[in-house]
Amino acid sequence: MAKGRNGGSRRKDGVWDPLKSSSTDKQRAEAVPKTPQTMSPAYRLAYVDEDFLCREELRPIRLQLELMKPEMMLTERGIRSTVVMFGGARIPAPGQSAWAARNDIQRANLEAASVYYDEARKFARLCSKYSASFDFQEYVIVTGGGPGVMEAGNRGAADEGAPSIGLNIVLPHEQAPNAYVTPELSFNFHYFAIRKMHFMVRAKAIAVFPGGFGTLDEFFECLTLIQTGRMERLPLILFGEAFWRSIINFDALAEFGTIAPDDVKLISFVDTAEEAWKIVQNFYEHRE
Repeated sequence: MAKGRNGGSRRKDGVWDPLKSSSTDKQRAEAVPKTPQTMSPAYRLAYVDEDFLCREELRPIRLQLELMKPEMMLTERGIRSTVVMFGGARIPAPGQSAWAARNDIQRANLEAASVYYDEARKFARLCSKYSASFDFQEYVIVTGGGPGVMEAGNRGAADEGAPSIGLNIVLPHEQAPNAYVTPELSFNFHYFAIRKMHFMVRAKAIAVFPGGFGTLDEFFECLTLIQTGRMERLPLILFGEAFWRSIINFDALAEFGTIAPDDVKLISFVDTAEEAWKIVQNFYEHRE
């Protein structure tokens, strides 16, 4: 805080605030003499008591905190829009072994899928190159922060000297942040629901690469939001048409009647980064 002429203080936003800050009292509380009373969990300040904050009754507060922390930090960074990239954590970079393969068939398939790592990296480069004209505040790459396609997305942004966002989540495996996420924009979540909200709130385009259950979950949630009008229509791009049509029969859903025939048009299929970027350009009427 900046000291005022009368000994008061102003917050960073310039608002006059004569009250002692929470961080000041946190430091004071830590400096008190150690006695049975001060060492009791009951004596801890509530907002620094991790055991208290993790109680079941405090779940609504934790949900709110996970919503607020990244939102506040992205706003402070001036990030206004993003390009979301979903895809398999198990897809290796070209020339690398398929660490997640459980048999020879999986190994062959995953290593052949490294082409998507390359295309994800190229697509992120194209988006980030355009983002530079907005001082890296628009079209900022955001991924799940992990390996595979996610790493490729953050890596492509780094190739252009652009910042990128990683939205990790606590899992038993696969979710340590990759080395290409901008450290100041590397977030970690407990709640899937709040993480999903952060993927969507600034999205101008969504690119989905081959992946597993998590990728399918993310894709269908985005598709449902658009189909039901809960989210504005935007480019929803599936990389690898042969892959997607082999695992999901979109036309059969329309033929059966469980979706409208025009719902299939909410999706665009591509095989290259250049095709995907052209879709984004055309949608927003951009010109190179």
